[in-house]
Amino acid sequence: MDDWKMQQGNLGPEADDAYDDMSMLDEARQPLSRKVPIASSKINPYRMVIVARLLILAFFLRYRILNPVHDAIGLWLTSVICEIWFAFSWILDQFPKWFPIDRETYLDRLSLRYEREGEPNMLAPVDIFVSTVDPMKEPPLVTANTVLSILAMNYPVDKISCYISDDGASMLTFESLSETAEFARKWVPFCKKFAIEPRAPEMYFTLKVDYLKDKVQPTFVKERRAMKREYEEFKVRINALVAKAQKVPPEGWIMQDGTPWPGNNTKDHPGMIQVFLGQSGGHDTEGNELPRLVYVSREKRPGFLHHKKAGAMNALVRVSGVLTNAPFMLNLDCDHYINNSKAAREAMCFLMDPQIGRKVCYVQFPQRFDGIDRHDRYANRNTVFFDINMKGLDGIQGPVYVGTGCVFRRQALYGYEPPKGPKRPKMVSCGCCPCFGRRKKDKKYPKNGGNENGPSLEGGSDSVFSLVFSPTYCFFNPLTLNFIYTCGAAVEDDKELLMSQMNFEKKFGQSAIFVTSTLMDQGGVPPSSSPAALLKEAIHVISCGYEDKTEWGSELGWIYGSITEDILTGFKMHCRGWRSIYCMPKLPAFKGSAPINLSDRLNQVLRWALGSVEIFFSRHCPAWYGLKGAKLRWLERFAYVNTTIYPFTSLPLLAYCTLPAICLLTDKFIMPPISTFASLFFIALFLSIFATGILELRWSGVSIEEWWRNEQFWVIGGISAHLFAVVQGLLKVLAGIDTNFTVTSKTTDDEEFGELYTFKWTTLLIPPTTVLIINLVGVVAGISDAINNGYQSWGPLFGKLFFSFWVIVHLYPFLKGLMGRQNRTPTIVVIWSVLLASIFSLLWVRIDPFVLKTKGPDTTQCGINC
Repeated sequence: MDDWKMQQGNLGPEADDAYDDMSMLDEARQPLSRKVPIASSKINPYRMVIVARLLILAFFLRYRILNPVHDAIGLWLTSVICEIWFAFSWILDQFPKWFPIDRETYLDRLSLRYEREGEPNMLAPVDIFVSTVDPMKEPPLVTANTVLSILAMNYPVDKISCYISDDGASMLTFESLSETAEFARKWVPFCKKFAIEPRAPEMYFTLKVDYLKDKVQPTFVKERRAMKREYEEFKVRINALVAKAQKVPPEGWIMQDGTPWPGNNTKDHPGMIQVFLGQSGGHDTEGNELPRLVYVSREKRPGFLHHKKAGAMNALVRVSGVLTNAPFMLNLDCDHYINNSKAAREAMCFLMDPQIGRKVCYVQFPQRFDGIDRHDRYANRNTVFFDINMKGLDGIQGPVYVGTGCVFRRQALYGYEPPKGPKRPKMVSCGCCPCFGRRKKDKKYPKNGGNENGPSLEGGSDSVFSLVFSPTYCFFNPLTLNFIYTCGAAVEDDKELLMSQMNFEKKFGQSAIFVTSTLMDQGGVPPSSSPAALLKEAIHVISCGYEDKTEWGSELGWIYGSITEDILTGFKMHCRGWRSIYCMPKLPAFKGSAPINLSDRLNQVLRWALGSVEIFFSRHCPAWYGLKGAKLRWLERFAYVNTTIYPFTSLPLLAYCTLPAICLLTDKFIMPPISTFASLFFIALFLSIFATGILELRWSGVSIEEWWRNEQFWVIGGISAHLFAVVQGLLKVLAGIDTNFTVTSKTTDDEEFGELYTFKWTTLLIPPTTVLIINLVGVVAGISDAINNGYQSWGPLFGKLFFSFWVIVHLYPFLKGLMGRQNRTPTIVVIWSVLLASIFSLLWVRIDPFVLKTKGPDTTQCGINC
């Protein structure tokens, strides 16, 4: 009726205002996000082809097993084993992509619900973690740009706290962060005044776009020029600090006040915390408050295990829990700046949604990269993984955690289980009146302070400790204790309280303030605590012995036991029943740098693959871990199993890449002559493979060039980095030989893509070089043999040549990487090529395929003179 009256113009201005308020209220009650299913016209044919490919593959393997090649039984058996493994790994990779989805967020509804005009801002606080180790490989200017983009993000300043973990205890990082804090006083108001995107100054000033677009303020050009000059002066100061740090003085570094730098010995130093912004003087040039900026370097002593990045992240969790205790945490690598200033709001559309947010442990954003060549020679963008695989997982139980660009729920990192739905209350008596209700049974407390699988967020009914330390009371509540005493058994309750307190200290460590903060699911710090006391407690929780005899790294926080701690951490949360969300805003939330050099790229892939092998041989192997609770969905388990066994595909892949060349050199076949009916299955198999790829590209939006680069590097990495990862993983498990990895360099070349053409020798280049030469020699030998034997030998040759060319084409980017910019092969590669070519030439001469094998007389019957 109101709508009709408005159309007729019968409602006055007061009614119009009331109607607008009602519409806004209704809009605020709407969901903050929604699933966008893939169109049935795209996804249904895709699923049909998958099922058809599975059936065709079953018939193909049956035919291969039942029809052996007796004159080349070794080659046949090897090929069949490889094909069975490929089919198994394809199933693990394919079926988790059965339910791909997209998502939409509604930032306007988020503002209407939590940022109402005239009321306090109700958006949840966020603690942001940035980790760095070596300022020589992770340049301070790169880290500074990341920090500046965080401080200038579009979020209430009193809700943001940025923590920088300096695990190398470098004075260069400390001083550059001090310079960054000073420059932020000018940069942050400039970004917010003119709505700058992106808010990392290096990327903003180097953008090749029209920076005047949508800018209407007359002073913009003048202020932009002034800010660019300020940033160039800031870069000069950072460069001066870097130049000064190149040579360490004999007496060690000295701070400006004349005292020695505590981190002169990077392996033996105390814990350090410095609050640059957020307490006193944390205002910009216009007098507005700035977000908190905290420098953290945890204590390190000889004889203690520090657990690399995972240990540093856990130290940040504890420090932030003491100082700010935001309910959500965003972690970024030092080279991943915030490209979309509203990224945190995008995550809050899921985490603060009253319908789905309670069971979401983290929101993962895709990784996007700057500085990659247009053709992406080595598949650095990982588009197939981020735009296809992760969308598929989002339709099951959520994407895996990939190490950066992820917003966590703090309670999920603390090992708590997701909250359950409301249950019907039961009448429980205190025991003094037997007429009503049933008697309350005593609760046994497990060792971990919660239920069998970990504590639950339900709190309040499971233990006396959860009542005393509930998020509602925060501290010991005498009213609650008095209530317990009046219900009887005061002495027993005191014992239960003491046991519960000991259990929580065993779980979280001996810090009363931090243990209290873990039970405040809405965040916040005790109002009665002084900043000095909190800083003292923060130093305590980053001491190197704090985690001893606790569950840090085993059940809560970042999980130890693998150099890919990100996979393990997300896996443990999913096993507890949490789900994760994949958020892909139109404007990428974060952007970082990637190693575009061939050797650096292979070393990066080696590190990831070795971490997967370590998980496979650990107690957290997804094949069997968490089967008892059954909270991890089966397709999600398939995906996690695939993330741990994919390096083992390197063994059959290496064998399969050399089989065509061996067949060409020895004139053998791995398949018997096939009938017309069997050939139809071969054709159908190839068609189903191509159809699956094409339909995947259709619903995901990935380009065919990106898909092809991914296929090429799958072969290159499979026969090099993955192979070395399997060998090193076995050596670590069987012989205890550990491998040390260096941090991937984030430095950039002065010339655009100059690093792409730089050749760096590494042993990872040997297997692909060997496979490439074997196939080239095999092709030459096969063609020469066919020319020598005549027309009838060309037919069988085509099948062998097809697979050899398949290997060579997949290794083509690797060959270009060896050639460099001038298309000149480096000397070391020439030496290896000549050596390997000589070996296989001798083998070829020994086989002697050009000489026809003719039967002669039997010398055993007629002797030497026959």
